[in-house]
This record gives sequence, structure tokens and C-alpha cells, in this order.
Amino acid sequence: MSLLELVGVKKSFGAIEALRGVTFNVEAGSVVALVGDNGAGKSTLMKTITGVYKPDAGEVHFDGVPLADKDPRAIREAGVEMIYQDLALAKMRDVAANIFLGRERTWSFLGLRFIDHKAMRDEAAAMIEKLGARVKSVSQIAGQLSGGQQQSVAIARALTFNPKLVIMDEPTAALAVREIEHVLDLIRRLKTQGIAVILISHRLTDVFAVADRIVVLRQGEVIADDPVGQTSMAAVVAHIVGAEEPAREGAA
Repeated sequence: MSLLELVGVKKSFGAIEALRGVTFNVEAGSVVALVGDNGAGKSTLMKTITGVYKPDAGEVHFDGVPLADKDPRAIREAGVEMIYQDLALAKMRDVAANIFLGRERTWSFLGLRFIDHKAMRDEAAAMIEKLGARVKSVSQIAGQLSGGQQQSVAIARALTFNPKLVIMDEPTAALAVREIEHVLDLIRRLKTQGIAVILISHRLTDVFAVADRIVVLRQGEVIADDPVGQTSMAAVVAHIVGAEEPAREGAA
């Protein structure tokens, strides 16, 4: 049984069919790239998985449990984390505060509760070290970090929920080459820890560097679902734009 299974998922907004019977799966500890042009249905699909939208038809199962009737909080508690492209960091707060944003560690005294800043710094530092992130100190202000470092903080925050699946939306967009490689290393590290990743990206070089499978979505339908070793960048581009797939080298 796959960790995440979607079968015949449909979603419409009025006369617009955003998802037209999407079927695909994600195995535990694997990296699945989801690619497609703007308007292909990627965002709608991710919001359906995370409970923001309810599917009009079809089934979504996570770890053997149906998700259709669960709200986003319950789906998150089940082990699905989404890291959006804007990262949703509090730029004026430090790394530790961002990692525990909304679920701060506290201690009580005489019936009053206080934020336990030391506990959060210690736990955040351990999380950053486990992730292998290049963040010098958890006391650094998030807005002063580089794009790659901010992505590291967002991933560390997701890991505090002990997820089984992390969905990453364009994690390498607008990053320098060195920072892109760092984020790709973080994705590889998640995989070694048994955490599955859905990678949404327009950068096919990054996709081929870390993904096990590539799922191409076009006009709300899965057009291709291939292991990385059994496809090519040219073939993926052809699927995305709806062109004829180029012949493989050596084919008759």
C-alpha cells in the first residue's frame, strides 16, 4: 500500500474542470516531482490533498486512511505538511520563534504560562543540526537569512510535526546556484529519513537531480507518470506543452 493514493480525483469550479480524474500515488520515503504548466491543476491538487478543497469525486487516502472528510488541521496531524512558495515566515522574528510559531513551548508558574524561549532554542538547534541546514544560530532574524537558509527554516518547522509527507512548492525558485544545491541536499536528507516529498517545480534540472518519479499534469489530467530513469527532459517538456514526444535515441 502506498503512503498517499489518489484515485479518480475530480474538482470543478463552476464550469471549469480543474482536476479531471487524477490518479497517482506516493511511496513512503520517495521523492515524486509534480510538473506542469501554469493552470495545469497543480495548486488545486495540492489543496485537495491538504484539505483546503474537498474533491467532487474520487478518493484520497493517506497511510490507509481516507482524507475526504478531514479538515486541514486533521490532515496535518495525520502527517502531511505543505511548504508554500512564500514560506510564511515571520521575517522580524528569529529562527527558533519561526520554527515554533503558533505552537510555542511554555512553562507555568502560579497558574500563569510563560514562553520557554530556552527550550525552543535548544529544540530548534537540534532540529537544524539534524537537518544539516546551514544556519549559524537559531537566534538569527529570519529576514536577514539568505533564501536557501529561509527554506531550511521552513523545512525545519515542518519537521516539528513529524510528517510522513512534505509537499514543497517551488522550493528553489529565485535562489542562487549554491543555495539551490543546498535545498536539493535537504530534500535528499528528508528521503534518507524516510520522509516522502512531493516536489512542485518548473526547474526540470532540479527535478531530475532528486526525484524518483515525475508526474506530469496537463489541463487537470495526469499525462505521464514515469520513473526518472525511464524518461528524459525532452520527453517531460513534450508532455507539459502537449507536443509529440521525441523519439528515443536508437529507436527504429
